[in-house]
Amino acid sequence: MSGTSIQLSIDFTAITALFAAAAQAGRDTLFEHETYELLQKSGAETPPRTNFLAKGSRPSDEELLAMSGAKVVLKIVSPTIIHKTEVGGVKVVEKSVEKIRSAWRRMLFEVPENYARNLERDPGHGPELYRGLSGEPLVQAISRDIEGVLLVQFMPPDSEAFGNEMIVGIRNTREFGMIISAGLGGTDTELYAKRFRKGQAIVAAATALISGWDFFQLFRKTISYRKLAGLTRGQRRIVTDEQIIECFSSLIELANFYSPVKPQAPFVIEELEINPFAFTDFLMVPLDGMCRFGEPRRQAVARPRAKIGKLLKPATIGLVGVSTSRPNFGRVILDNILAAGFAPEQIRMIKPGMESFAGVPCLPDLAALDCKLDLFVVAVASAQVGEIVDEVLRLDAAESVMLIAGGMGETGDSVGRASELMAKIREAHGRGDGGPVFLGGNCLGVVSHPGKYDTLFIPEDKLPKSRGGHRRDTAFVSQSGAFMITRLSKLPEIDPAYMISVGNQNDLSLGDILGYLKDDPEIEVIGVYAEGFQDLDGLNFATAVREAVRAGKEVVFYKAGRTPEGKTATSGHTASLAGDYMVCASCIRQAGGMVTETFSEFENLLMLAQRLHGKKILGNRLAAVSGAGFEAVGMADNIQSDDFQMKMASFGPATVESVRQILRDKGLEGLVEVKNPLDINPGADDEAHVKVVEALSADANVDALVIGLDPLSPAMRTLADTSSARYSLSDPSSIASLLPKVVAALETPVVGVVDGGRLYDPLVDELTRGGMAVFRSSDSAIRTLALYIEGRLYAELLRG
Repeated sequence: MSGTSIQLSIDFTAITALFAAAAQAGRDTLFEHETYELLQKSGAETPPRTNFLAKGSRPSDEELLAMSGAKVVLKIVSPTIIHKTEVGGVKVVEKSVEKIRSAWRRMLFEVPENYARNLERDPGHGPELYRGLSGEPLVQAISRDIEGVLLVQFMPPDSEAFGNEMIVGIRNTREFGMIISAGLGGTDTELYAKRFRKGQAIVAAATALISGWDFFQLFRKTISYRKLAGLTRGQRRIVTDEQIIECFSSLIELANFYSPVKPQAPFVIEELEINPFAFTDFLMVPLDGMCRFGEPRRQAVARPRAKIGKLLKPATIGLVGVSTSRPNFGRVILDNILAAGFAPEQIRMIKPGMESFAGVPCLPDLAALDCKLDLFVVAVASAQVGEIVDEVLRLDAAESVMLIAGGMGETGDSVGRASELMAKIREAHGRGDGGPVFLGGNCLGVVSHPGKYDTLFIPEDKLPKSRGGHRRDTAFVSQSGAFMITRLSKLPEIDPAYMISVGNQNDLSLGDILGYLKDDPEIEVIGVYAEGFQDLDGLNFATAVREAVRAGKEVVFYKAGRTPEGKTATSGHTASLAGDYMVCASCIRQAGGMVTETFSEFENLLMLAQRLHGKKILGNRLAAVSGAGFEAVGMADNIQSDDFQMKMASFGPATVESVRQILRDKGLEGLVEVKNPLDINPGADDEAHVKVVEALSADANVDALVIGLDPLSPAMRTLADTSSARYSLSDPSSIASLLPKVVAALETPVVGVVDGGRLYDPLVDELTRGGMAVFRSSDSAIRTLALYIEGRLYAELLRG
């Protein structure tokens, strides 16, 4: 994307010196006046004038009256007090010596008592150094840490109306690194974020993936921008777009310079927040600011990700944990590997005392291997995993290892075991060629049709799969194996080339797997279910999403753990370390991923991405057709939401005449008015539906079409088991026979709706087998199609 070019002048040397001086003083925060100095060095327009009044100092009357204006602001200065207003730490007073000295003394006395009362009511939110203190000892400790009071120039805003303050900040997140956020500012920012519709109060993005201009495009959708730009009734513009873009650009550059992913960063900004920016005579004035920083942490050793190719397309597979007498997990895995067509002579089974089993050579231990394995599947109890991993690493026995067992970090009792294992794996990654890569633990397995193997421990009777070498263009990656297999059970037509359960991500991560799949020329659609990311792997994942989208692929994404209760549930499931949902969803959406909110939405969007990937998406103008009036109206009612916005297409004159002729030929002209949505009447037969689809798809004003197929209409052939040939979908003139062929030949995307009971399941199955995208309700069809179109149009912008 492109936008306005911003020339920034940031004094990184001076800013680094600020951090160094604070660190030398034993602090990991900047005082407010130091934060204003940082903003000044970063190019911020108008930090207020300040004068730091140290505790115990005796400033002259001239110093107290040096600020311009009739009023001044006094703010408490303490490394432990962040929210100063809540404890009486901010006072606006008349600019007189007496008033200033009086307020100063009162604050030094009252603030410690107010803060102590707050901490005693809610001790969990207090600084660690005050834990266990109460009463007078707590008050004294707080008072001891107060450095003094900051005397600040009072700059009255142009307006104190709602929405005329802005919060802007950057912060270091565990999953996505540096994030920028902006929106409605002031003391009620958190309330606004909870109460306003999604994306209306606050927007956020990863600074590594966005420019100031592009973040401004996000910000323009907020209530905050509409207020600041004078776009609401009774408002006038109080700041220019260029000023806002410059502010965002400066903060993004700061974030990327003091970033945890920059190896040579002198410090890392943990959090820099201005809340609020107020506006005076077209000046952006920071009224409060805070900054936390830290030392850069050592970068993790890189995993040898190229070996993922050996994992997904192995020439040899080893397996341990197979029972020859009962169907344990290992035995089911072996059965599935063989059923998928993997040559038994290319498998090595660790089974002391046996020479072969089911045509597979058996060996007493790893030391007896006659070759280095491409993939070694470990299907033993978690207590035995450590010893086997030690042996694999000592012998360099495999390029990749799949850890099936749970008990590797999902519970408090297993965290130590997982940490010990991960430390050994990381150590191996730092030697030679990096050692093997590990998938799991708590991995349900992998189905790789390109690799001709299946290590799911679910019996074929429970989860029948499509076998054979026909082309498959989809990959399904899931942190939860159960989520993955239940989707396949419900929607076998997804039939992905790869099904990859990553489990706990003790080694290989979601970002690693997507980083491999983005370069696979056979994969066009990738579905991902995530519960959380390794440290900074959210950024790696988002970067891979963007590269995949720019390469022409589509990524459908679901993130679990959107609520506090959901986060708790995921952390107890796959050791996920669930993060901030809003940040995650925003980052993946900005990278070009199609973010879904529900399981059904994920299923529908993944199916639609498969079916419509090759279709042209030129805009969001919809044609809606049905023989049922309620359905046609319902389609029009569902074209807008917080997440998407479609338009009803205006049919051209030639299209209107073409549809009229179709209706005329069927004797329906007098019953139907040609408009959008189009109710073609229950008397329209199969051929009429197909011809209307052809006519509307040819209209240059139509970007997509949804058609209700009216299964209960007496004019339609929609039944499988019927004594009447008149209603049989097996008839060559039925909608099931005609429509898929027409839809496949069209460039315009067409989605079908079969709103009927189980009697019409065979109709849906037949249309689906023909390659069509079919929904069971019109509202679901419209919502999914709208989300898909939004994603495709944004992807085109990313591709430039």
